Amino acid sequence: MSTTAGTGIGTFTIRPLDPLKDAELLHGWVTHPKAAFWMMQDAKLQDVEREYMRIAAHEHHHAYFGRHDGEPAFLMEKYDPRYVELAGLYEPEPGDVGMHFLVAPTDRPLHGFTRAVITAVMDELFADPRTRRVVVEPDVTNKAVHALNEAVGFVPVREIDKPEKRALLSFCTRERFFNRHSLAARGVDV
Repeated sequence: MSTTAGTGIGTFTIRPLDPLKDAELLHGWVTHPKAAFWMMQDAKLQDVEREYMRIAAHEHHHAYFGRHDGEPAFLMEKYDPRYVELAGLYEPEPGDVGMHFLVAPTDRPLHGFTRAVITAVMDELFADPRTRRVVVEPDVTNKAVHALNEAVGFVPVREIDKPEKRALLSFCTRERFFNRHSLAARGVDV
């Protein structure tokens, strides 16, 4: 993957996740109370290793490790919604890419950081010219992520029932993201 800059908060780098090397750090992130929507609160280290080994072996699901100015900062997952997470729950279009992200817990929050992370994630996804639309399915009760999604250009479509949750299916086209990103870069409140 690549390096993303220009967020106004520093430099983000994204690389493929190493399930064994990164599992201990990820375990602390996914079991933290802030990560309740990640649904791994009771996971043991071996559970995290096993889950990310499964993702690493999957043809249509990939996990990435993100750093901010060289420090561990976030987890990103990219998936093909025709085969993972949303198979049979909506009508996919060519160029659809599914996404999850999780910002690492911190004792020193930085104003605007989570929005900068989702912007870097979206920049990374849209760096692939085949990506036309990003698809997300957060829990309907996760109001904080709905606001972040809207800020970068996602439009809610409808609620759907997944085995583990009631989700808000939302889409963000390439054009909508870059329009929002351009306005935000110029200081226009979006």
